[in-house]
Amino acid sequence: QVQVVESGGGLVHPGGSLTLSCVASTPRFSTYTMSWYRQAPGKERELVATSVADSTNYADSVKGRFTISRDNGKKTVYLQMNSLIPEDTAVYYCYAKSPYYGRSYFDYWGQGTQVTVSS
Repeated sequence: QVQVVESGGGLVHPGGSLTLSCVASTPRFSTYTMSWYRQAPGKERELVATSVADSTNYADSVKGRFTISRDNGKKTVYLQMNSLIPEDTAVYYCYAKSPYYGRSYFDYWGQGTQVTVSS
């Protein structure tokens, strides 16, 4: 069983920055697709950013403000969030997805970390 643990959430003023970290306890971390999702109160969970191999993708709402990166040696993925706005307030979840093994794959969610952007 792979454990996925986020950290780094908190309260930040509008325009501020915050970095989230996520550790996934798998020896095959470098082969995993790592993503950040978020869920605001009353809204559905949405994909924020994804990192797979050397490729990254972002939701339009965070392009140019958020950066996803990974350190395979530390089995950690980061989400650097700049120019934060109140609409970024949400619980942020880390999601780890294995490569396909035939038709199957394994995926794991973290417990979430709260990010609140408020003055």
